[in-house]
Amino acid sequence: MELRRDDAGQGPIVTGFSGRGFRVKDDVFPGGLLLSPARALAWKDAPDMEALTVAALGDLFDLDPLPEFLLLGTGSGLRQPSRSFVRDLEARGIGVEAMDSRAAARAWGVLRAEERWIAAALLPL
Repeated sequence: MELRRDDAGQGPIVTGFSGRGFRVKDDVFPGGLLLSPARALAWKDAPDMEALTVAALGDLFDLDPLPEFLLLGTGSGLRQPSRSFVRDLEARGIGVEAMDSRAAARAWGVLRAEERWIAAALLPL
């Protein structure tokens, strides 16, 4: 599937899907994907939703200022993250918005076009 979206937002924009992964411009990320306003990284060791921790996100939050919230793509369907995961992020002042990964990829483009300062973690489809 190909997404057609204006690249008006700063930073990487998901432009399509490839198998269980994501396309960002000409790069294909066959598994999970971590996004910040400055970069897109393959999420090589993306855990199952039940095992998701803040530590599993690596240095995604090494941003100044911290992102408003994490857009969490939960795979092919919507699943809620654990309360402990949400509490850990809220303790840092970061909210969590969970949705299936395709919806999260589309929301990322819309929110970045609005120049919202956010981060995203997209589990494989």
